[in-house]
Amino acid sequence: MIRPFLCVVLGAAVTLYAELSHTQQVGRVPVVGMLITHASVNDPIFENFRAGLREYGYEEGRNIKLEIVTAAGQLERLPGLAQGLVRQQVDVILTPNEASTRAAHEASSTIPIVMVGFGGDPVALGLVSSFARPGGNITGQCALPAELDVKRLELLKEALPGVSRVGVFWEDPFSRSALSYLQRAAASLDLHLDLIQLRGKQDLEAAFKAAKAKKVGAVLLVWSPTFYVHRDRVAELQLEAGLPTVSAFAMESGALMSYGTDAFESWRRAAYYVDRLLKGAKPSELPVEQVSKFKLAVNLKTAKALKVKLPESILLRADEVIR
Repeated sequence: MIRPFLCVVLGAAVTLYAELSHTQQVGRVPVVGMLITHASVNDPIFENFRAGLREYGYEEGRNIKLEIVTAAGQLERLPGLAQGLVRQQVDVILTPNEASTRAAHEASSTIPIVMVGFGGDPVALGLVSSFARPGGNITGQCALPAELDVKRLELLKEALPGVSRVGVFWEDPFSRSALSYLQRAAASLDLHLDLIQLRGKQDLEAAFKAAKAKKVGAVLLVWSPTFYVHRDRVAELQLEAGLPTVSAFAMESGALMSYGTDAFESWRRAAYYVDRLLKGAKPSELPVEQVSKFKLAVNLKTAKALKVKLPESILLRADEVIR
């Protein structure tokens, strides 16, 4: 008679445990990991992601948690940071570029990964099967940086028609793939390119000095997080060297001109993917979007300081004019 009673008690205990576990899981606040290569954890660009989350009903600290980790430019730290997010069992990982995306993917093949304005072709890089059906645990947004760098070079030639020699600042592993495209475009624009490689912030000053020594008329910054994170220093060095600079980022304090994706909008759009994934969508079936919104900005304060007169054709097309 004791054995049936024990079975009933054990059965009830198992049922209660299952119900409690389910309740805890349902009541658990989802955690979004953000695997950042260069920017600080309090970079203002992340506020746009928070704003996007609020549009979908999420409020940090109430019904969602953000776990932001950064390698602070030390890319060798990325694998360890990615593994740390996996150990925390985050629900989604956001990655802003190829380096962080690969690190996250190597750490987990199951946690959904959202590319935020990823600069590159994820299909060609073998990260997803197709844009329509990614097929794995990676989805999000991407842009084709080589095409954008060519467009920047064309805009530079239009803005500064007298320039015949351009210094091109680039950094591995973020911008090597754009160089061949730029060389072909330069030939058609009758421009000579001086390629100057950087390994991080410590090379910025030397790069501008090298460009000055080569007697270039302007500088093109091929997309790299270093140029974004240290944009104020880039602005100072540009003025010291007297070299108009074209960038991927709209920098109020800096570049003469910028053309690229709206990074703030990309982070805002990332909230859409997070919402879909938290509600059960599969990253393998959530299409990768190609960024279609681009922004041309010109800085008249920098133009005045460098004694550059921008043509009307550039000013009329600018989405933002910084005065």
